[in-house]
Amino acid sequence: MADEAETEKATLAAEDGGNPPELSKSARKKLQKQERQAERKAARKAAEKERRRADVERRRREWEDALAAAPSDEARAEMVAARRETRRERVGQRAEERGARADRLRRAAEGAGQKVVLDLEFADLMRPNEIHSLTQQIMYCYAVNGRSANPAHLWLTGCSGEMATHLQRIPGYDKWIIEKAAKPYIEAFEDRKENLVYLTADAETVLDDLDMSKIYIIGGLVDRNRWKGITLKKSAEQGIQSAKLPIGNYLKMSSSQVLTVNQVFEIMLKFVETRDWKTAFFHVIPQRKRGEAETGDDGDKGSLDDNDAAPKGAADGDHSEEDMNKGLDEEVGDDGDEELEEEEMDASNKRQCVRLENGEVGDHSSGAVAEAIPIPDGDATLQAEQAKNQTTLAGTDEQ
Repeated sequence: MADEAETEKATLAAEDGGNPPELSKSARKKLQKQERQAERKAARKAAEKERRRADVERRRREWEDALAAAPSDEARAEMVAARRETRRERVGQRAEERGARADRLRRAAEGAGQKVVLDLEFADLMRPNEIHSLTQQIMYCYAVNGRSANPAHLWLTGCSGEMATHLQRIPGYDKWIIEKAAKPYIEAFEDRKENLVYLTADAETVLDDLDMSKIYIIGGLVDRNRWKGITLKKSAEQGIQSAKLPIGNYLKMSSSQVLTVNQVFEIMLKFVETRDWKTAFFHVIPQRKRGEAETGDDGDKGSLDDNDAAPKGAADGDHSEEDMNKGLDEEVGDDGDEELEEEEMDASNKRQCVRLENGEVGDHSSGAVAEAIPIPDGDATLQAEQAKNQTTLAGTDEQ
């Protein structure tokens, strides 16, 4: 604990531009580990960005080469028309998927979904970067809920002040099919207090099953472990039940059992789908962390929370930026790349298209130019993907 306090002071001093105090050997090692994590994260982001750019450029060149190699102006026009039709079909398919997703979310809100609350009353205990990290995790929760075959009836409570300001910055947030309440959950559900269950790693009760009549609460607190036990204390003071996920029954742990908000939520969704905790844990918790937990390899010695910086959930773990990106990529497929590609392709088409009137190539005024079809408004999932490309998702050094 002393080392953690020293490391925290050093981190704060560095953020303020001051010189960190003299640290113990173990505190220096921990600070160096955090710095290495930040460097690796920045390198991963840069590499992924470059990979996407290179992929878009490669596809653009292939398209231009294909147009240039066409045997006639008529063949080029047919290629452009075929591509335009393919893109229109893809947009239509996305519209159908959005409609189906909206229907599932509405049915969940009407009573078919497991009720889950994200408690956002801890904003005053978090720093700006921690609130940003939590905001990204909430965005991920909404994305995975939308793609789930059995989505939850998801609530955001205590959604006010700085927390609400950050959420409003998410593209499409106002169109989310989700319950939003500025008041605390204890007021929002005052007539169902006996059904409230706070999920916290510090609880003594182990959750064996999910009860559709219960309302499960996940604490939205990214605190670098400064506020240990705060969610259990809160639930006890409010006189509501508390419980923790049975992760210890399926993974060999050697330290605290804390998950990020999005991990706890996704585990719950997976359990609703499979009714199998082991499947849910192994589906959500990163494989690299599961390997450490199962084999006891060197490093974190089985800890799924190697930085003591995750929100107050119900089990042990962290989602690195790589893990978060993987999850969002599963939600939107290659749409992010396709939209980038299409922007490049539009420019390429305008350069390479055929002007049928005189057989010239590259006339921008040709009627055969492939149309630019934008992402329709209201697609929160695709908008979340766009936001992901502009901001840093919660990584191991931020949580």
